[in-house]
This record gives sequence, structure tokens and C-alpha cells, in this order.
Amino acid sequence: MSLRESPFPNCFVEGLHAVSWGLILPCFWFLDRLIAVCMSTSLERTQRQEQECYLHPLKVFFGFILFLTLFLITAPLAFLGFLLWAPLQAARRPFSYYQEPPSRPTPAEEGERNLGFEAGANKATFGFATANLCLLPDGIARFNNLGHTQRRATAIGRSIVQGVNRPHIRIFVDSPSSCGTLSPSSSLLPGPSTTSPASYGATDPASDGAVPTTTPPKPSDSNYVAGPDDVPWEVSSLFPANVDILCLEEVFDKRAAVKLTNTLGPLFNHILYDVGVYACQPPGSCSSFKFFNSGLFLASRYPVLEAQYHCFPNGRGEDALAAKGLLSAKVLVGQNQKEKKLVGYFNCTHLHAPEGEGEIRCEQLNMLTKWIQEFQVTNSKPDEVVVFDVLSGDFNFDNCSPDDSLEQRHSLFEEYRDPCRAGRVSFGTCPKFPDPFPVSRTLEREDLRKQYISSPVALDGCPMVYPELGQPWVGRRIDYILYRESSISKHCRTVLDLWTQLAGLTDHIPVGLRLNVFLDSDTAQSE
Repeated sequence: MSLRESPFPNCFVEGLHAVSWGLILPCFWFLDRLIAVCMSTSLERTQRQEQECYLHPLKVFFGFILFLTLFLITAPLAFLGFLLWAPLQAARRPFSYYQEPPSRPTPAEEGERNLGFEAGANKATFGFATANLCLLPDGIARFNNLGHTQRRATAIGRSIVQGVNRPHIRIFVDSPSSCGTLSPSSSLLPGPSTTSPASYGATDPASDGAVPTTTPPKPSDSNYVAGPDDVPWEVSSLFPANVDILCLEEVFDKRAAVKLTNTLGPLFNHILYDVGVYACQPPGSCSSFKFFNSGLFLASRYPVLEAQYHCFPNGRGEDALAAKGLLSAKVLVGQNQKEKKLVGYFNCTHLHAPEGEGEIRCEQLNMLTKWIQEFQVTNSKPDEVVVFDVLSGDFNFDNCSPDDSLEQRHSLFEEYRDPCRAGRVSFGTCPKFPDPFPVSRTLEREDLRKQYISSPVALDGCPMVYPELGQPWVGRRIDYILYRESSISKHCRTVLDLWTQLAGLTDHIPVGLRLNVFLDSDTAQSE
């Protein structure tokens, strides 16, 4: 049975919620514009200087007066709407579900088998991607030097669609962790020599669509070497092609979420959005009144069989205003030859943000480990084969900062594998500011990484020497895609992607993962 699309149990409650939000929205929008007219991004300031525009102070003054007046006029209606809106949240399921009507007969009607797997080959490649988009209301997003939330949502959606539908083209160069000169690599993976650096592919934004300088070996090639720590990876200026499941964070703005849903819907037929709770919740479930949802957004090519959301109850400070938590989903991938369902588990999260509060993040890691296990135990069935188990999101800690040492040692990383850590990948995903910059070249060159990527965080009161002598300057990597090896390790091989097409549209560098799953004959036919 498919999920209900509306988060409300019936049309009457949904109608009341629409009326209450209709009363709130004008006041909310005027307040948003009041903040936005007073805040300029660095890009806007640069454009004004280039155009020699001197009327901006007048625009700020009259805009402030106008939007403040309209805000005060609509505030009484918003208060009435709030009195109706807040109690309705108790009846709301913590996510909305969008399902694109099928444009062709269903696999069952066509007699298809092993959806997602090549016919007779018992294998498939699943693509996953995660990105923090900072789609807050426009006025608040400007505190992160990002404006025009609705325009960015539209541009991001189009970029994703364009990238996913493109051919997968790559060129290969040596790793930035190498001390030598960059040169074309002869293989996607490092060779047998222990002295040769790991390699990755890179496409410069100025040369999108360039012909690869080398062709990566196929798994069947004799020179395809893959040890336990050999994780092939690449940097791309385009969104990864053939992404099956997409996890987005900080999609807080409802209108932006709807824009993304409408843009991505024809490509990802199953979308969970507006994830999280609002207002006051039962004691123990959330820490305080929630003004924003979790910001999580899940788009899948595969039907969502089950979904569950949990709110972290230990949020603190400004983070407690949002219902950050964990979204777990079970998707139907296909069927094997013995009519057993092939399913996958995908989990996305956004952890506590402030630096120096690792204890809170560790508590949240404990919770999500427990919640994931409970979700899978509750929803597992004997007639199913699990082909992937993935956890992704913005963890807000890295694997190089002394301040994050507590989180780095968490037992979660014993259950889930971090391909970047295992493959010793040298890159950061947290820019100092979201202005457009040459991301591909930045990740390749140490001098540019120092300029654009956030540096590791030292312990309070303890001086830090970074990097250590002879080590490259990397920067903070706080965005993760992990996968569990215990159930599928003997059936899968991984390739890690970085892409930079969203540079300037968000304040993170997104990450992608390709998981190649091979089912042996016994698994394909029976288990």
C-alpha cells in the first residue's frame, strides 16, 4: 500500500490548515521582506559598485517603512491564524508525500523483473547524492550570504535535472594530496604500487563536456584493483548522472520545497518534503517550540514503501528552533526470480550545528543509530532482500578538527562505512562563503583550498598547527554519505563523486555516491 500524499488525516483538517496558513502567510512574507531589504549579499554589493548605483540607501529606507507598515497591519490576522494553526500540528503526519503519476505501465503490468538490474546480469548501480541547500526564508538566508531563495530553488532544481539526464563524462588527474605535479592518471583506481597516489577525476567548470583523457577500467578489466581501502572518486562540475535517491538538507522554506518538488517530480517520481514537526510537541519528543521543520527533503526514483521521522529532543540555542532529526525510508527496487522483493533503506539527517557542542551531536548519533535499527527491524519482511543501506546528510563535524574528536570516534563509523575516510580523500565541503568560485580547481590546488574552504576547528584554548609537517591542507568535510557493509559488502563496489554545479547557489559542496550492487546467483534466485 502506497503512502498517503497529504500529511493530514482528512480533507476537513487539511482545509482548516490551509485557512490558518493563509492568514499567517502575508504577515510572514512582509517580515521576510523587511529583513531582506536591509540585508545585502556580497554579490549584490559588488554589482552595485560595478554599476555605480547610489540609490540603494533610499531603497532600504522606503522599503523598510513600507514592509514594516504592512507587517503591522497584517499581524492581527496572523495571530488569529496562529491560534488555529498551532493545535492542528498535533494531527499532522511529519512529512508530505508527492507521487508523480506513472507515465508508462507499471513493472508488474509489463512483466518486468529485477527492476533496476540489468536483465540476466544480476547487478545494478544505485546513485545517491546529498546537498545542504540553505533554502531558508530569504531574509534569514542572507545571514549566510545567500539571497533570492525562490530563484535559487528553481535554479537548483533545473541544475539537478540537467545533470541527472546528462551522459556521464569524466577526465582523470592525480589526487590533490599528491606533492607532485598534476598529470593525467591511467586508471580510476591506484595501481599495486604503494607509493603511487590515489587518483580521482576532475572536470573544470570552464571545460564542461570535455572528452575524457582516459577511459576508466571496467570491473571486469584485469587492471581493476579494489582493496578494502581503495575507493575510486572524482570531482565533477556537473550534478552526478543517474542519481536514484537524493537527500537535501535545509529546505526549510515551504514555497521553495514546492518549487523543488514540481521541478524534480517528473524525474524523481516519489518525494518526501516538508519533513518535520511544528509548534509544541509531546514532552520528550522535541526540545522546544518549532518554528521550522527539519529541512530534510528526499527524492527517489523508486516507490517509498515505508517512511518514518524522528525529531532530536536535545536541540539547543538557535538550532532548537528547527525540528532537526532523522528521516528513514524503505524503497522498492524490484523483484528477484523467486518473486522476493528487492528493497533498500535510505536514511537522511542533519545534526546539531554549533561548534564546541560535540556531546550533543554524539547523543544524536546514538539516537539515529537506535532509530535506524528499530525502523529496519519493524519493517523487514522474510520475503525481501536488502540491496543497500545508506545514511547521508550534514553531520556538522569533520574528520580533521581537534574540536570534533569525540564525534570522529563514534561507534556509528564501525557500523557504516565512510568511503571518503576509507579512501583517504582530500577535500573539504564547507566553503568559507557561498560566492561563486572555481570549485573544481579549488579542490585540486592547496593554495585555493586555503583561500576558500573552512579550516579545521581547534579545541578551546589549545593552539593548533595545521596541517602537520608534510601533510596537505584539506579543510572541513561535514557532508557525508555512508553505507552499511554488514548486509551487502560482498555484493557491492563503490565509486565516490563530488560535484560542483551548485556552487554559488548554496553554502556547501554537495557529495554523491555510486553503489554497484552485484547479486550472486543464489541471492538473485532465492534469498
